[in-house]
Amino acid sequence: MTQLRLSLRGVHKAFGAKQVLAGVDLDILPGQSMVVIGGSGTGKSVLLKCILGLLRPDRGSIRLDGEELVGLAGPALDRARARFGMLFQGGALFDSLTVWRNVTFALTAGRSGRAGTLRARAIEELARVGLGPDVADLKPASLSGGMQKRVALARAICARPDILFFDEPTTGLDPIMADVINRLIREQVAALGATALSITHDMGSVRHIADRVAMLAEGRIVWEGAVAELDSSGNPFVDQFVRGRADGPIRLPATAPAGLADNAADR
Repeated sequence: MTQLRLSLRGVHKAFGAKQVLAGVDLDILPGQSMVVIGGSGTGKSVLLKCILGLLRPDRGSIRLDGEELVGLAGPALDRARARFGMLFQGGALFDSLTVWRNVTFALTAGRSGRAGTLRARAIEELARVGLGPDVADLKPASLSGGMQKRVALARAICARPDILFFDEPTTGLDPIMADVINRLIREQVAALGATALSITHDMGSVRHIADRVAMLAEGRIVWEGAVAELDSSGNPFVDQFVRGRADGPIRLPATAPAGLADNAADR
């Protein structure tokens, strides 16, 4: 039987009286690209932060290759996170660092290292995402939004992680650049043989990068299936979301307390 790379069971998370996650179950196989879809404020970013150890679930289990992640702290948590690569929604590049230092940040944990060696490594990683060596010494502020996303992707893959996480990877990009980023994600996940977990509401991204799709609604995974099954899922939540209809079981969220909405949780 194939070992699960990531397994979630009964994951709950509330903020005061607001129950955001209400028993999430999800399995991801090694080398699989899973995309979690759902409307704004449904808890996608909260789910991701629970997996990354940035938030602690109120109860439930999150296992990485069979090892329990919930409750890890200190060096044990650092070891688990060393297996992760993350592309944040806004890129989250360090404004004060050059591009090459941003790309190699995970290799040094922000500490100084052999500059020549690290810069050369960064240039290799930039080439993987279609950027030339002339970008290496620039600061993020001098790059376009699409270039910043590509630098952030280069940083995510630089340490050759086992699992890549993508948080709304095409937010703020025009359709052409969004397609470029989607293709790069797919190519690099395949090239690394990595497992990928993405969260998005962009159906273009879903169809480009997913092997399997899970729908998060009302705090739970209400449907999971192959990406090819999206349009014939028979699930009312999925059907409404995929077709972008106002009518259906998905309701627009009321104003959430700070930190609950997906975009607020990213701050």
